[in-house]
Amino acid sequence: MDISDLFQIPLRTKALDSKGTGPTMPHLTVHLPENRLTGNEPMLVAALTDAIVDVYGEWARDLVSIRLAGVPAGRFAQGGKAVDTNVSVILGVRAGVFDRPDAAQITARLGTALTDAITRVVGDDLRTGTMVELVASPPERTFVGGELTV
Repeated sequence: MDISDLFQIPLRTKALDSKGTGPTMPHLTVHLPENRLTGNEPMLVAALTDAIVDVYGEWARDLVSIRLAGVPAGRFAQGGKAVDTNVSVILGVRAGVFDRPDAAQITARLGTALTDAITRVVGDDLRTGTMVELVASPPERTFVGGELTV
């Protein structure tokens, strides 16, 4: 028996309308050193998508929206010095995920899965500099194409 389905997030995103104007959640913005991103985009997109699906479930695959941004050398800094081993991941999620009784486990799984996806593709030396932020969006504050998604 595969128990992974027992640990997936059943919090589905409501369809926007019959025309299917597009996804609302989850969406990721990833900033990482440009020299690490270049040429790895397809593998990184696949790995990040799989990481989200591993936590949310297969139903979320088509909703995962990813924006990759390469940061030129010298434009990431830590402690007042330029570094090339930092990654910033911002994951927009529905606010309701934080109200669930298993919120601590879900958020930990998201942080770990996304960090693992990045390091598998672009190098484990980025692990300690990878920060994953989960940003909550209440449904009444989420718009796509100018339309409220509630």
